[in-house]
Amino acid sequence: MPGPPRRPPKRKVNPLYVKRVKEVDWKDVTLLRQFISDRGKIRARRVTGLTPQQQREVARAIKNAREMALLPYPNAGRG
Repeated sequence: MPGPPRRPPKRKVNPLYVKRVKEVDWKDVTLLRQFISDRGKIRARRVTGLTPQQQREVARAIKNAREMALLPYPNAGRG
């Protein structure tokens, strides 16, 4: 016997639309930190609420910021 019917999850609010960001810049570390987990991993699109194009932009910007040592690389549990 199934339980009560499940309600569809509330739609995520796109953080880039809220802040009126047109283009994601790798130098904007405070913005990019929103899209990184505490372990340094890039959060998934279903978690962030971004469009596919924005998610690709954010991922590229995070990778560039990591190269420039502005953001940490994910810790793979070494040590």
